[in-house]
Amino acid sequence: MTDNKFLPKLSQNLLEILNDEKYYDIAIEVGNEPIVKIFRAHMVILNYRSPHLRRILSTNNKKKNDGTMTHIKLPNILPEIFQIILRYIYGGKISLMKYDILDIIKILVAANELNLQELIPHLQSFLIENKENWVEQNFNLIYQTSLENDSFLDLQMFCGELISKQPEKIFESPNFISISEKVLISLVHHDKIQMNEVQVWKYVLKWGIAQNPGLSSDPSSYSNDDFNALKNTLQRCIPFMKFFNLTSREFLNNVFPYRKILPNKLYIDLLKLFLNNNYKPTKNITPNGNCGSTKKFIDSRIITIQHAEIISKWIDRLEITDELRNSYEFKLIFRASRDGFTSKQFHEKCDNQSRTVTIIKVKDSNEILGGYNPIIWESVHYFCITNDSFIFSFMNKENIENCIISRVKNIKHAIRYWDRCGPSFGKGDLTIYGGYQDEITFSNKTNYCIKNSYEKQIRKTEENFSVEEYEVFHITNDK
Repeated sequence: MTDNKFLPKLSQNLLEILNDEKYYDIAIEVGNEPIVKIFRAHMVILNYRSPHLRRILSTNNKKKNDGTMTHIKLPNILPEIFQIILRYIYGGKISLMKYDILDIIKILVAANELNLQELIPHLQSFLIENKENWVEQNFNLIYQTSLENDSFLDLQMFCGELISKQPEKIFESPNFISISEKVLISLVHHDKIQMNEVQVWKYVLKWGIAQNPGLSSDPSSYSNDDFNALKNTLQRCIPFMKFFNLTSREFLNNVFPYRKILPNKLYIDLLKLFLNNNYKPTKNITPNGNCGSTKKFIDSRIITIQHAEIISKWIDRLEITDELRNSYEFKLIFRASRDGFTSKQFHEKCDNQSRTVTIIKVKDSNEILGGYNPIIWESVHYFCITNDSFIFSFMNKENIENCIISRVKNIKHAIRYWDRCGPSFGKGDLTIYGGYQDEITFSNKTNYCIKNSYEKQIRKTEENFSVEEYEVFHITNDK
């Protein structure tokens, strides 16, 4: 039985260490001029509590003559916010109720920079569960923050639900005209927004006019310069408007007066459509080249929707430079940090699931590994046949084109079934080994990639690795 009664005393002792500078061995310069503060800390604690600080410390490991570590700098974090974060790092506690909401958002952003993974979902949940009204009233700030990083998935999903079910709370907000262009595009591009298309267009016009002080709301009084100013303001938003879904009357009353701000081809297509009911417009082209496409979302802590699109092309046997043929939905069915790292827990969630994509984050690395299994997973002990499986790697999250795909060549050993393994491909090509006991997990250094049954080696090394996080998605056609 686990007894946690000693943890409060441990937390207290560690905070006492933070307040006692006798044994510090590192100085951290936080903030930018003129607001800069030096914090004293202990390298061993920072090294094990923050992956981001661990990487910085690994490149600053030469001591000065006075015995202290070389100073490191965190210019993007405010000193008062780092003070809160530092106490959390040492004591494992944070009392959010006593902080201003804007400070909590700053703590969230700082926690993301420092890669404090357990704190990020906690802060998001606190905002959603305790400050829902404030979040709604300050939607622009929250949504903008959530869009800046894929780690803020809970906030993204909350904002997405709000857009879908109560868009008027956003569009009617006094702060609506001050939202960023990025947020506006995401709003009008949302595929489940419950609002008439002409109403969306009216709000877009309202926002565009507000960005040009002195511009009248009556287009009949516009000069050519006025139209050009509004056109430049809305040029990135217009391709996402679903004008072809309007009625003839809605087009005549609400779009035609602003025809000079529309791209010429779009305007001609609209005229043909509303003058000839039998006319079939080719495509309502978005900046991505898709017809009526919508902003996609993937519930992943490892990859972005751009990775998912590349994997979708590989499923269809396309090159990454080819046009996307099918838009697949990636439905999360397993997350190791949530469901457990043992092979038993993987099989409980994923057995009998076909068409799955596994995504693996290698510990202490930027590497992302993965594989596609078109057939089911099972707990029996043998290999299974398929022509369509593949494994892959991305060298880092940012440079998605730096990737390797390796398709199966020995189809008799395409997929490895074993209750002691997690999702594993080939005879060692990508093996996630759970061990003989449930307490032995994939997070231990027991996993490896050795070319055998697949075309290519997907890692630069055949050394064993540990798993920091991994996810399994069920793939369906998004229609």
